[in-house]
Amino acid sequence: MKKKITQILIVMMTAALLLTGCGQTTATNTSTAASGNSDFDAIIKEAKGTTVNFYGWGGDELRNKWLDTVVAPDLKKKYDITLNRVPMDIDQILSKLSGEKQAGTAKGSIDMIWINGENFYSAKENGFLYGPFTQKLPNFQKYIDANAKENNYDFGYPIEGYEAPYGKAQMVMINDSAAAPETPKNTAELLEFAKKYKGEVTYPALPDFTGSAFVRNIICDIVGYEQFAAMPADKETVKQAIMPAITYLKELNPYLWKEGKTFPATSGQVDNMFADGELVLDMSYEPYSITTQIANGKYPATAKTFLFDKGTIGNTNYIAIAQNSPNKSGAMVAVNEILSAEMQASQFSELKALPVVDNTKLSDSEKKLFDSVDTGKGTIAQKDLLAKRIPEMPAKLVPIIEQIWQEEVVGK
Repeated sequence: MKKKITQILIVMMTAALLLTGCGQTTATNTSTAASGNSDFDAIIKEAKGTTVNFYGWGGDELRNKWLDTVVAPDLKKKYDITLNRVPMDIDQILSKLSGEKQAGTAKGSIDMIWINGENFYSAKENGFLYGPFTQKLPNFQKYIDANAKENNYDFGYPIEGYEAPYGKAQMVMINDSAAAPETPKNTAELLEFAKKYKGEVTYPALPDFTGSAFVRNIICDIVGYEQFAAMPADKETVKQAIMPAITYLKELNPYLWKEGKTFPATSGQVDNMFADGELVLDMSYEPYSITTQIANGKYPATAKTFLFDKGTIGNTNYIAIAQNSPNKSGAMVAVNEILSAEMQASQFSELKALPVVDNTKLSDSEKKLFDSVDTGKGTIAQKDLLAKRIPEMPAKLVPIIEQIWQEEVVGK
């Protein structure tokens, strides 16, 4: 009898343990489901009350205002995170990261970095960046197309989760339709345009970002872009491939401002010359920047953007996290918030930066946030821009092209 009672007690205890275990499992699963991501909840908890130092170019006053008056208050209210925006040119940022690495600084001063292209290539190759981290972000999983080329390659260089998309950009040309109504659809028509408006066309001297992108666009229009995807970073190989475009740029020179003997130093100088009526053609890697320029009275209301028929180069800019960031949790929470549909729609509305979210992943109410944005006068609809969007060249080829331009085009 004692043996039977013992057996019954064992069975009852086992059942109780199983029931308790089931109850605990159910409670845990319910908690996880309610929070959405228990791992990210832990990151949020760790980030609470901290400061995130966001380093990046500070020359865009509209973006600065958006970060200070929209993103920062949002992070403070939702997560008790203080966003400290530190304006600094990317070459200085990379120099700072390099110095800290050489000094063996385990906890540096930089958390988030606004970055892309050659600079991302350099930073990742030198071990300055933390990652992979994007797979930890719920909003990356929810809103970003992880299979899209631009979310896997930055100027042809593998991202591998070491940076998250921030905003998209695409090259556009700008004319004043009242002063010069023609909109060249290719390089041949651009040459005729320059001949007609001799001395009133130019572009920024390389390595200015916009000037370099303009030259790469000329190259793509003349010789295509496919061959560059796997091209080695060999000067002679690159030179041979782009020589038809180099020949064209030299042919263009006599009809440019100062006959191509010199070029404006920056894209800002070209913008000012266009605004003053000294030039009839401008260019921008920000397709909706014209809206702000018209709104503030800098550009005439008759200014309009246009594209080449074969398309124009587009890229994505990103946010990375420093390898020695003292606040990786805070940085991840901030990046995740910027990837939300609401914040991307706000960025599109306030800055006219092309959003990085996948439209097919948005709810109907979220789609309305983007559809309601007025891109302003003189602009091209987002769907038409993206329909003529061609990929950037690999980052390792860009400085080679810039060097060849300096040697073969200026003053020739």
